[in-house]
Amino acid sequence: MSLTIPSPASGTAPSADPALQQPRTYQVRTFGCQMNVHDSERMAGMLEAAGYVPASGEQADVVVFNTCAVRENADNKLYGNLGMLAPVKAANPGMQIAVGGCLAQKDRETILKKAPWVDAVFGTHNVGALPALLDRARHNNEAQLEILESLDVFPSTLPTKRDSVYSGWVSISVGCNNTCTFCIVPALRGKEKDRRPGDILAEIQALVDDGAIEVTLLGQNVNSYGVEFGDRQAFSKLLRACGEITGLERVRFTSPHPAAFTDDVIDAMAETPNVMPQLHMPLQSGSDKVLKDMKRSYRSTKFLGILDKVREKIPHAAISTDIIVGFPGETEEDFQATLDVVEKSRFATAFTFQYSKRPGTPAADLPDQLPKAVVQERFERLTALQDRIAAEENATQLGRRVEVMVTAHSGRKSEETHRLSGRSQDQRLVHFSVPDGAEAPRPGDLVTVTITEAAAFHLVADPSVQDYSLRRSRAGDAWDRSQADSCGAPVPAAASGGAGRTGVSLGMPTLPVRSR
Repeated sequence: MSLTIPSPASGTAPSADPALQQPRTYQVRTFGCQMNVHDSERMAGMLEAAGYVPASGEQADVVVFNTCAVRENADNKLYGNLGMLAPVKAANPGMQIAVGGCLAQKDRETILKKAPWVDAVFGTHNVGALPALLDRARHNNEAQLEILESLDVFPSTLPTKRDSVYSGWVSISVGCNNTCTFCIVPALRGKEKDRRPGDILAEIQALVDDGAIEVTLLGQNVNSYGVEFGDRQAFSKLLRACGEITGLERVRFTSPHPAAFTDDVIDAMAETPNVMPQLHMPLQSGSDKVLKDMKRSYRSTKFLGILDKVREKIPHAAISTDIIVGFPGETEEDFQATLDVVEKSRFATAFTFQYSKRPGTPAADLPDQLPKAVVQERFERLTALQDRIAAEENATQLGRRVEVMVTAHSGRKSEETHRLSGRSQDQRLVHFSVPDGAEAPRPGDLVTVTITEAAAFHLVADPSVQDYSLRRSRAGDAWDRSQADSCGAPVPAAASGGAGRTGVSLGMPTLPVRSR
């Protein structure tokens, strides 16, 4: 489907003014899951391949919204942001606004009706069309709407502007074959399409060659990978193959589905040294009745059995999850079952969500939609329980020596505490200080420290010189090169505050954390 809709506010026609011959700047604003974050890297790559440059402080010439449609407030968030940009665009002739992603795939013409100052709308299946749509909108002085019903090209074949030089996302599949009644993703991203293993491994090798030491394998249901080409153990084989890549130190993946999670994957995790002791396993509900209503083809006993097997083979694994509170028809007994499973599961962290009614999903038409006050009260009880468990689980890390990969983003209180931040092998967030006289790490370097404090959502390490160990890495070298490329000279992490120039604004954390 490709439509062209006139837009009275789509900007002016190209001008011969020499000032307009300067490279146009862009910013990508991302909402949603890791798949959206990865798609935003593709959008940034496409724009830079077309000659755009990242905005750095100034108002961008092109603002791209990569949207999510999973939750009800996604609509309000998008249209609120578009409303705030309307006067900005009116004051900046030639500025363009584009909307892509899941909400664009769903709402289509509605976006241009509600926000006629938008210049381009594109869907989940044609990310690569973005630069052409912007060019057509400028040339024709008309808004461009292009929504495809199936995948145009596999996104991983498109140019990419990585958000990080030391770690990267690698998509192994797109789309989903499940029929969860609350989820709109299959309708927006289509049936699952798997990449060939050789293509995936080649992309990982290219990342490693560029300096990355960590990759996260992405899919809506990673452990169903390979079904399309007839190999039900393809995912465990892929994990083992990652273990053969020299220089790749950390491998993660998200997200699996409990119904398809098999012992060969657990064995591959346990037996492949660079596969990290961390697992994101979506629960959604602890009630078997609610799981049935959700069309989640597993039950709580199977879910807990998977966790037991993982912990038997990988004793120090940190397990995270997703939970929905207030699904239609959920009784107090059902909710108590969820609390019971959470207590038994001992999650290190969790995404907790209040059920959001999404038009187009079967759950939206179910009877017994719960009152907001009931859902809110249950949500607060669940998060209080999970906060307590997270604090207790983190307390078990006290006194433990952990290897931390330093990230470019420090904590909110870093200016007060003078601490840097990073992720342990099990993906826990660690804020650490560099002892006086010790060498400061760069993003991508690895430090080994002893945990001295624990809170519900992070760990702290304030080591002595004797307790602090720094391993400079290829990833840190890649960080130095990226800083030299962007501003002419390397910028030490401690001096820069970890801030790197980027045209991609990520609207979600890059790992599962408990969210209120």
